[in-house]
Amino acid sequence: MSAQKKFNKATIIGIIVGSLAFVVSYFGIQQLFKSDQSIDLQQAVTIVNKKTPFIVDDSTRLDSASAIGNTNFIYHYTLFDIKATEVKLDSVNKYLKPSIISNVSSSPELKGFRDNKVIMDYRYYDSDGMFITEISVTPELYSK
Repeated sequence: MSAQKKFNKATIIGIIVGSLAFVVSYFGIQQLFKSDQSIDLQQAVTIVNKKTPFIVDDSTRLDSASAIGNTNFIYHYTLFDIKATEVKLDSVNKYLKPSIISNVSSSPELKGFRDNKVIMDYRYYDSDGMFITEISVTPELYSK
């Protein structure tokens, strides 16, 4: 089976569920936020990076997190079985992006991010370290 066929709807859904479930349940980042305080993304980055790399599922590893000021929180993932040149970005946009936006919009654990209007970026790389794609979830997208 080619890598192209491996990156099907089931793979994408597995990546979504695994990635979000890991981040939401394992790190409990929501504990960093208080309703009357601004967010400290560097502290959240430190918490995530103490636990990485972390195997999310059979095809995904969370490598690290980073932040840009207090506006962008970035997750860096590696997809093991997929080469960057074989990814169909239309499939990513059709399945992965809407699901990530939906989960960011509705997850109670990400309320602190939403309340502080944090942009959440999900960056994916292949096993050779080649960039595949980035999905950026802005306040405009998760506030709809």
